[in-house]
Amino acid sequence: MTHERQHSGLTAAKLTNTSNDMDPHKSGKTIPERDFDQTEGFLPASNAKKLEKKRISSRGILAIGLPTAFVIIALATGLLVWHFHFRPIGKVKKLFSGYLTISSQTFSDAYENSNSTEYIDLASKVSKELKTIYGKVNLLSRYHVLSSVQGFSEGSNNGIIAYYLSEFNVRESKLSAVEEAIASMDGVNNVQKSRRLPDHRTDNSLIIDGMTSGAVDARLAGKNLKRSIKRSHHAHENQTDIIRSPGFPDSSYSPNLYSEWQIRADPEHRIRLEFDVLDLEKDCRNDFIKVYDSLAQSEKQVITEKCGYRMPSEKLIFISSGNVMLVTLVTNEEKNFPGFRAFYSQIPAIIQDCGGRLTGLRGTFKSPGYPSHYPPQIECVWNIEVPPGKHIKIRFDKFSIHSPEKGTISCPTDYLELNHRICGEKPPKTVYTIKSNQATVKFHSDLSYVSEGFSAEFEAFEPTNPCPGRFQCDNDLCVSTNLQCDGYNDCGDMSDERDCNCNVTQIQCKNSFCKPIFWLCDGVDDCGDNTDEENCGNCKAQEFKCRNGRCISTYNQCNGYNDCGDGSDESQCEKSIVIRCSDHSYKCKDNQCISKLNPMCDGEIDCGDGSDEAECKCGTKPYKSSRIVGGKDSNDGEWPWQVSLHMKSQGHVCGATVISNRWLVTAAHCVQDSEKFKYSQPDQWEVYLGLLNQGETSKSTLKSVKRIISHPHYDPMSYDNDIALMELNSPVTLSQNIWPVCLPEASHDFPAGKSVWITGWGKMREEVDDVASVLQKAEVRIINTTVCYKLMDDGITPRMICAGVLSGGVDACQGDSGGPMTSTESNGRMFLAGVVSWGDGCGRRNRPGVYTRVTEYRSWIKQMTGV
Repeated sequence: MTHERQHSGLTAAKLTNTSNDMDPHKSGKTIPERDFDQTEGFLPASNAKKLEKKRISSRGILAIGLPTAFVIIALATGLLVWHFHFRPIGKVKKLFSGYLTISSQTFSDAYENSNSTEYIDLASKVSKELKTIYGKVNLLSRYHVLSSVQGFSEGSNNGIIAYYLSEFNVRESKLSAVEEAIASMDGVNNVQKSRRLPDHRTDNSLIIDGMTSGAVDARLAGKNLKRSIKRSHHAHENQTDIIRSPGFPDSSYSPNLYSEWQIRADPEHRIRLEFDVLDLEKDCRNDFIKVYDSLAQSEKQVITEKCGYRMPSEKLIFISSGNVMLVTLVTNEEKNFPGFRAFYSQIPAIIQDCGGRLTGLRGTFKSPGYPSHYPPQIECVWNIEVPPGKHIKIRFDKFSIHSPEKGTISCPTDYLELNHRICGEKPPKTVYTIKSNQATVKFHSDLSYVSEGFSAEFEAFEPTNPCPGRFQCDNDLCVSTNLQCDGYNDCGDMSDERDCNCNVTQIQCKNSFCKPIFWLCDGVDDCGDNTDEENCGNCKAQEFKCRNGRCISTYNQCNGYNDCGDGSDESQCEKSIVIRCSDHSYKCKDNQCISKLNPMCDGEIDCGDGSDEAECKCGTKPYKSSRIVGGKDSNDGEWPWQVSLHMKSQGHVCGATVISNRWLVTAAHCVQDSEKFKYSQPDQWEVYLGLLNQGETSKSTLKSVKRIISHPHYDPMSYDNDIALMELNSPVTLSQNIWPVCLPEASHDFPAGKSVWITGWGKMREEVDDVASVLQKAEVRIINTTVCYKLMDDGITPRMICAGVLSGGVDACQGDSGGPMTSTESNGRMFLAGVVSWGDGCGRRNRPGVYTRVTEYRSWIKQMTGV
């Protein structure tokens, strides 16, 4: 039962125009004001002599002048009176939406088709009914323009819910009064419990049991939306279907666009909606998506509003409270992006694991639908009981419950109630203690705006010994005693790192923290009070350290002058300046250099010739949003530049990265011959692009290799210059699963501490031989070069970059070699920061992975490939 139709404008499906009064104040029309210019121009006379001035006596002047003056004064007074009392006051367009519950009609499939006779007839009756309801309130009848039905769905007891949109043309001074009048018609706060309107059988033979209404987003009323698309869909049992922005995936969405998708499910079901691609302008004032728990655009029932780019780790899954949902897309006149794709399906109305009785020494519970966003209008109660004499500790691995910005203390909308209400965002491992062996946990969500929810674990403990054999953090979390004073914040609140007696392998910070000695003088304030960076020959306080090592006063930053000499003091300022070219500056195609840091493809034209934004069809995951030790499975199309390199007799051997429709980047050590295999020979390789699962190579694109270019100065002993290029035998068709990553310019800066992603099909652990079948991903951080020198025993060259998690457990491993290390930069674009090269084991503590630094090879790649 999927029906598609098109209409123009939010209120284009107008059924009844309720404003027939010719009074301009009532009709919404305004009388045009006349412009009175104080300087008037006169046409030249045909006979100048006849208009020559004659000498007039003073008595004549008085006789003529006084009456004229009185006329002018009277005219001016009249104009002022008209201006202030009769001139039409400015009006604004105001939209309200909501629904009526009709108990006198029975729902049928015909009411899903806006072109059916039944739909048109009932819509006309509802529109007339709304006119009658507003007509009983003088204020509303004066400004009501029209009402239109947006859709119908099943109500309780086989009734019908009619979703409507009403337009008002309101004097600005009366806006608040109109809003209050509309709000007074709302029977109750909870839209699921409508009160019956007394004796309200209408002339249209409709019995209205309740009415709910709310304001529509003001951005919709104010936009000049030229194109409008409306589609209707019905979910089916055990079936997943797709909605997508107009033009996706072949083209960007259009400007000045309003699109909506009405989705229905069968009775006693909910709708599940998952966005796997979201790529809109990042400013929600311009382009945005809204999902409603309704078929009308009421602000009371907004599930979520989204814009910008969906990160790979972000789960955008939403569940309705009933069997209807509305998705809308609004765009402005510029900067149009690829758009979105979402999958919808229906699920049973009864959500499992919403409350219950939990007993024993430990157990888990989570918000409904987790890891999806929880539904609106839901309430769950868990009763937890542990053995007598013990107390309860509840730890949250994830906690994200929506709350207005100013309501995180009282939590008026969505909340979890333990001893008191909690809401907002909490860091992982947040712990709450209940000094009893029994606890009641209540979760509540209101009509609108939802979040990811929570995942929690409860545990019984002895009140006299909360952490037997372990260290008790201030937040009541228990961690191993070996983690105390090791320089890492294992508790999450730093309590395991306070008041420490540091050993010889650590720095004693003035604030009592201990940090690993190899962090001394690495240019990063690891202590938090700069103890580890004092007396290092670095810049003094109130000085800025340039990338070339010079020290300048912090007052000279962003002053419009190149005080550093390399432009680094002006590189992160609001406005870029033209500077003398150096290794640290970005060179435009017109050979001018600018100070801005990483200007390429950041969405703003910085070069005078626009060359910094000229070649930016890369790194955007345009149609989506060694094994990695400690990683997670990737989604299909999540890393469209990832390549699997197979030897014809071995299967997967290395990874590679797509940089164009013809060229790949990999590691030089992947293409060096061994005694048994000729890895340097192009005809020995099979290239799989767009691959997710190694067991499903048939679903990917297979290519052969035309030639291999290994870096001429590759050193197999030190792995210096560990980079190579592969040319495909024919261009590959770029698609949702195959897309090039962005290549960074030589001046691109990937600072220490920045999060980056590593991907591959390599070994899952150092001590096993099995590789991953599904593409793995893991998030690591770039490690300071000085620190890496110390950790890796001076085996690092300037052409290498280190990344990892120094506490261990996350790293690249055998089989990941040649694959990408990518960094998310401006506008969500991803750049190739490194190529997986080598490491000391896999995932060992204080042993980061080592990667080929791609910025060092930008000119070589350009010279060899033209990319």
